[in-house]
Amino acid sequence: MNDLYLLADQENNVVVKNEILENVKELRVKVKKNEIKCFLSNEADSLDCYIEIHAGAGGTESQDWADMLRRMYMKWSDDKNYKFNLISEHKGEEAGIKSSTIKINGNYVFGWLKRESGIHRLVRISPFDSGARRHTSFASVWVYPVVDENLNIEILDKDLRIDTYRSSGAGGQHVNTTDSAVRITHLPSKIVVQCQNERSQHKNKETCMNMLKARLYDFEMKKKDEQSQNNEASKSEIGWGHQIRSYVLQPYRLVKDNRTNYESSSPDKVLDGDIDDFLEQSLYQIK
Repeated sequence: MNDLYLLADQENNVVVKNEILENVKELRVKVKKNEIKCFLSNEADSLDCYIEIHAGAGGTESQDWADMLRRMYMKWSDDKNYKFNLISEHKGEEAGIKSSTIKINGNYVFGWLKRESGIHRLVRISPFDSGARRHTSFASVWVYPVVDENLNIEILDKDLRIDTYRSSGAGGQHVNTTDSAVRITHLPSKIVVQCQNERSQHKNKETCMNMLKARLYDFEMKKKDEQSQNNEASKSEIGWGHQIRSYVLQPYRLVKDNRTNYESSSPDKVLDGDIDDFLEQSLYQIK
């Protein structure tokens, strides 16, 4: 191809030169796709995923930030033509959400998003502060795979505490009159899952059990990673108080991933779901 380009350049054949350049661009795209596939080869990478988002300390500020993060992942899913649905939601008193769980269905969704688990930090002039002061807010994100319902994970009844409560999200009169929402606590691991998007308590419980299986599967996967010393860095990433990414809207505008040092000066685009570059850079960090 190089010899052909040199020949076309000597003959000043613009058509051939442009065709070669287009072929090179297409080849680079294919090489990049194949390169990324090499980083999506773990057994769980091809699965769908759950995303749990929890607001940090700070009341309305952090709750609004948690809602912004949820919107970011939903916009990213829309852009990829992936399907998502809301599993549970606990709204803030004034704005935003205290916590939320969404499920995203699509090829290699967990592989793409698995490195999003951790603390996300926002710096901005607060829209809720009459003094227009700058605030720092935190929210945690936890991503884990949706596993096969038939996966053989032993869960003993004596290890479960099952609570029901009244749904608080949208859904008409039904959610206001029945305690259909379900929360399950796995006592040995202290893992808590909850669901309120279904109309019946039975279906919410079924969804909760599937989520619990997924969380326990993820828990075991991380234990294996620790044993092979591949997960040492992520221990601190998912710990409260250690942000993996900062989104600064004031006094300057910058989104920076603290693990890869990758930056974007367009936080509005990032918060609208344009996070592919961050996801790719984080995958390249996996050894």
